[in-house]
Formats: sequence, C-alpha cells, structure tokens
Amino acid sequence: MHIRLPTEQFKLAHYTLKGEPLKARKPTKPFNRVAFAAAHVVADPLRGGVDWDTTMAYRRHLLGLGFGIAEAMDTSQRGMGLDWPVALELVKRSLADAGKEKAKLIYSGCGTDHLNPADAHSLEDVIKAYLAQLHAIQKLGGRIILMASRALVRVARSPDDYVKVYAAVLREADHPVVLHWLGPMFDPALDGYWGTHDFNTAMETCLAMINANVAKVDGIKISLLDAKKEITMRRRLPASFKMYTGDDFNYAELIAGDKQGYSHALLGIFDAIAPAASLALSALAKGDEAKFHALLGPTVPLSRLIFQAPTQYYKTGIVFLAWLNGHQDHFIMVAGAQSARPLSYFVEIFKLADQAGLLRKPELAITRMKHLLVLYGAA
Repeated sequence: MHIRLPTEQFKLAHYTLKGEPLKARKPTKPFNRVAFAAAHVVADPLRGGVDWDTTMAYRRHLLGLGFGIAEAMDTSQRGMGLDWPVALELVKRSLADAGKEKAKLIYSGCGTDHLNPADAHSLEDVIKAYLAQLHAIQKLGGRIILMASRALVRVARSPDDYVKVYAAVLREADHPVVLHWLGPMFDPALDGYWGTHDFNTAMETCLAMINANVAKVDGIKISLLDAKKEITMRRRLPASFKMYTGDDFNYAELIAGDKQGYSHALLGIFDAIAPAASLALSALAKGDEAKFHALLGPTVPLSRLIFQAPTQYYKTGIVFLAWLNGHQDHFIMVAGAQSARPLSYFVEIFKLADQAGLLRKPELAITRMKHLLVLYGAA
C-alpha cells in the first residue's frame, strides 16, 4: 500500500507502508505491572462539548486490553478545554459505564482547576478547592489521582506549605490515592512545584510528605521526562509504594526495570499505543522481556514525537491516531486543539505509527490521511 506524503523539501513522495497491524486482544493473564492509560475525550463537532457515546466506547476498548483508566487527566484536555463541571460529568459517566467491578480500575483526577489561580489568596483557598473535587469524586464511588495545583504554586511561600496542603487533603481520602507530580514541560504554570526549581530539594519535600501520610498514598506518578530522576526517587520510596512512570520518552526501560526495582505505568501514550502496550505487558508478565522490548521499543520514537516540545500539545497527536484508527469519525478536538501542531507532525506520526504496527486498518488510515492532506492543500 502506498500514499504520497509531503517531504521536508515540501515535495510529494511515495511512502510504502511497512508495518503489520498488531492484533489487539484481551490479555489471557493479569499484567505484573499496574498499567493505567490516561484516556482522551472525543469532541462532538456538531453539538459542541463531548461526544459521550464515543468517549465511553474508547474507555471500554482500553479496559478490554487490560488497562486501568486514569480519568479526567491532562490527556483529556483537563484544564486546557475541559473544565471541572464537564470533567466531573466525565468521571460520573466513566464509572457508571464501567460497572461495579471495573470501576475499581478507574482513578480520576482531583485538582483545583475550578479555582482561578489569581483568586487564590491562601493555603485554605487551595485546600477548599481540592476538597470540593475530592468529595465530589468520592461521592460517585471514584478513586483519586491527586493532581498538581496551579493555585498552590501561586500561594505557597515555602516547601512546608505544600506539605501542609497535601496533608489536609489526604486526610479526607477514603482510599489510598495516586499522587501526580507534573513537570513544567507539560504545564508551564507548575514551574517550581514543591517550592523549588531544584529537583533534589523538591524530591526531599515530596518524600517527606509521603512518609508522613503513608496510609493515604498508593504511589506517585512523576512526569518529568527524565529517567534518572524517576529511578532516583523510585529507590527512595517506602517499600509498599508504587512508582508510576509518567515518562513518555523512557517508559519501556522504566517499566522493565532493573535489579533494584521497576516502575508501574500511568501514561498518556498508552491511549495511542494500547495494542502494542497490552501485548508487551502480557509478554512481560510471562517472563519474556525480549518480546516486551520488541513490541514496545518501536513505539518509543512515535511517543517522543507526539510529546515533543511544546509538550502540552501532545493531546493533538493522541487524538489524531484515534481518528486514523477509526475510533472516532473526525479529527476535531475540544477547544479546537487539533490546530496546535503543523502538518509535518502528522505526516511523521503516520509513518512511525505504521512502522510500530499501530495502524490497525491501513486502508482507512490512508484514506483519512489523504483527507487531511487535501485540507492542508498538500494532496
């Protein structure tokens, strides 16, 4: 199969598809890593807002491949087009659609995004905002991923202020939560989180907070795109805690681990590479690390492209692949975010997805890629 694609020299050249589509299937045994896929939302271009039916269908697809769902996170454009009332509706629908047992596999983002950082004047304002969301999610029977707070960055005056806020919020959690340390490459407003720009100092503050609230924390996801920092912190965590990698550049090596431990996963890229990730994790659970790397390794260049700077626009690549693969009928995003990347980005995603076996219906993908090229006047 062939398609004419633009080159770096702004000419059209034939590209021959190389990959064999991976066959997504339900795992035959549980993974030996906890694996959450942070799921995107499907926009409704006619009515506006969210296409709930297609959004829920995609969550069923991910659950069927063995993943838990990290709901209402930045992958779903939380705080970047998806506001708190719609996020709460998303959590409500996702839990109800999953059913009682699978709802336990869904952890939902709890933050302070309904509070404008400019309107936050004290730590109490931040605590109140966090607790409003925590109580709303727990009222639905949901479990918590405690997201980083832009408002806390604004009002905190010392690392101790972070410890105070987290302690107050964690006291109200009815199940152990997953903490989420999101780096400024994903959200520039979070620069200086934990009261410092120095990683080692920030890590010490975070670890002190964790050690003071052991019974309330399941683990922590760090999204700093730095494998060495993640491993350093992973080795310092209490024995009962999980490190969830949020490193969309180095996830394969971090999940595989080393003699001193490994990371679990809470990744936005798992939305886009779900078939490969599911098969790879199944292989790892069977002790076949070579097959794990053979399946997951080709997805890493794709992920690094999708998450390239400015990293916060990675959602555009995630939704683009969902459209190419027929999981939704259009390439329109909440708040028009599909315009956040240039055509060259989509061309390279198409190629790398093919090479990783992630174009599940190549003919459909070619047809849709041609539609995009026409839209850009590049056909």
